[in-house]
Amino acid sequence: MSDTYHYEDGAIHHDHKRVINIDHIGGDNLGKLLSDFWKDDAEEADVVEEANAMAETKGEGERDEELFHFVHPELGDEEAWRIHDAVKRVVKLQGIQMICQYLSQLRQENKVLLPPNPSAAYNELVRMGMPTGEGFNEITFRKYYNKK
Repeated sequence: MSDTYHYEDGAIHHDHKRVINIDHIGGDNLGKLLSDFWKDDAEEADVVEEANAMAETKGEGERDEELFHFVHPELGDEEAWRIHDAVKRVVKLQGIQMICQYLSQLRQENKVLLPPNPSAAYNELVRMGMPTGEGFNEITFRKYYNKK
């Protein structure tokens, strides 16, 4: 027999599958969710403590990663992190040409300040998660970078 737990923030987990589906869960329910999920494990207290600490950190607006270096300095923190997340998503899912077009669009909207040196931009995008394999090398990047 499997137990199904529903939480008010929309999270659900089924004990028989040991899977958690989290859509928009707040920090208050995260500890309860994890304690129910890990109820049979000996390390329950450590997991719940760590999850609560992470929820508190996220609630304060702090992140454990470095912000995208080329976000315009006049933008607020919330907007800067939104752009950071969008750039991170684009570099993981798109090709060089689309990445460069997206960066140009952000530059035109005054949301980023792009460096004139393509190497600096390429290295930052690699740090953000852009692949470096075939079709994603710096030579290809230079062909499309800062095209108007």
